Parts: sequence; C-alpha cells; structure tokens
Amino acid sequence: MSLWLPGAPCTPRGCVEPAAAAAAVPRAVLRLTAVGLLLLTGIALLPLGRRLPARSVRRWCRWIVRAAGVRVRVTGAAAPTGGLLLVANHISWLDVPLLAAVRPARMLAKSEIRRWPVAGPLAARAGVLFIDRDRLRTLPDTVARIAGALREGAAVGAFPEGSTWCGRAQGHFRRAVFQAALDAAVPVQPVRIRYRTAQGDPVTAVAFVGDDTLLASLWRVVSAHGVIAEVEAGAPILPEGRTDRRALAAAAQPEAGPARGHGHPR
Repeated sequence: MSLWLPGAPCTPRGCVEPAAAAAAVPRAVLRLTAVGLLLLTGIALLPLGRRLPARSVRRWCRWIVRAAGVRVRVTGAAAPTGGLLLVANHISWLDVPLLAAVRPARMLAKSEIRRWPVAGPLAARAGVLFIDRDRLRTLPDTVARIAGALREGAAVGAFPEGSTWCGRAQGHFRRAVFQAALDAAVPVQPVRIRYRTAQGDPVTAVAFVGDDTLLASLWRVVSAHGVIAEVEAGAPILPEGRTDRRALAAAAQPEAGPARGHGHPR
C-alpha cells in the first residue's frame, strides 16, 4: 500500500446514518442552490487569486458550509503568517472549506482530479498541488514541490490520513507530507474537525466515504438538520530541533474525544 494511498474501512452502508431530523425538500433545494451560487462566485473570482484578502476568503468558505445548512464553530489558536502546513483529519468534502476557514491554503489533491473536466483546470488555476498516490517514485518530487510552496510563504493544506473516515473512527497521519515541513523549516498546525448535533452527539450523515457519490453526499448534507461543524485549531508545532517526520506526524495527530473550547456556532 502506498504512503499516499491508505484505505479506510468506512462505507456509506456500514457507517453513514441519516440525521435524526431532516430538512424539508424545498429547504434542501434552496441550500443546494445557495452552495452552487457561492461556488460560481468563487470561480468568477479565481483570476484575482492571491490578491483577494485572506479574511474575505475565510468568510466565503464559512458561507459555503453555512449555506449547506451546517453551522460552523471555530476554536483554538490563530494560524500564523508565512509558510505553514495545515493538517486535519478527513471526514467530508466540507473539510476543505472548513480548513480554509482557519487559513486559506493551497490544497493537496489526488492527480486524478487534474483530468476531470472543468474541475481539473479550475483546481490547477486555484493553486492545488497534485499528488500521484499510485507511483511511489514520484514521492520525492511531490515533497520537494510542497516544500517549495512552503518556503515561498504559502500555507499548504493536507489531510494526512489519506482517506475519508466516518467521524466515529479515524485513521493515522501518514508521515510523508511532514517531510516537506521539515525541509522548509515551517510550523505545522494541526486541526481537528468534528460534526455534531447541538447535544454533542456525532453526526455521520455528512461523511463522504467509500464508494459514496458526491451527488448523494451533497443531498444528504443539505437535507440534514441541526448539524454543527466544530473546527479546533491546535497550537502550531515549531520545526526547531525536529528531524523525524514520524515524530512530527504523531505530534500533529488530533486526539479522539470530546471537543475542547466553547466557540459560537455561525
């Protein structure tokens, strides 16, 4: 199994449970429409690239999640400026805008996305760093490209579990991407993402796992009711004195368990 291609045992049938309460179909359609309009707005603004204020990008990312009917609660440490590796556990496609709500970042994505019609060219134009998870011999070049972006002062976002999990279970952070942070001598900021009800119970309806389709996942999310996305940003881990990517990955691994802090849903 490749360092880039771990597997998760989670499947839609085995792990994903419908939300306890569902939104009415008209409301779900309105949510889906709102998400689509926000995405189109983002596509229209792509030519502006890095000239867009980070605060505006973070707000837009929160709006996407909120438009889908999911409230957002962000707690923890602020993201530092300069080169930064942002790492988080991976549950849903919602994780991408949630991670960018901490700090806008160039995301890592599998190389297959580059070949997708429309989405591939748009992702490349947005600065996505593509990784070929099936070819181990490309790994050093991939790490070098990530390190280069970090040295230039960019934030790079990654999901080191390498696969989505349902949220009740989680995978271990793979260590390869952490070598880029060591090579560039930039901090790593771990982020823990959870999806819960107002009562604190985990919600798996938002999970995008196994052979799930994006359309099915989208509809499940906009049809859910009362879901809160909890985003807990840990303290940045400084690279000084660290030379072992395995230890760095272990230090960044978010712990399972109840959320810490008391952010306000938005």
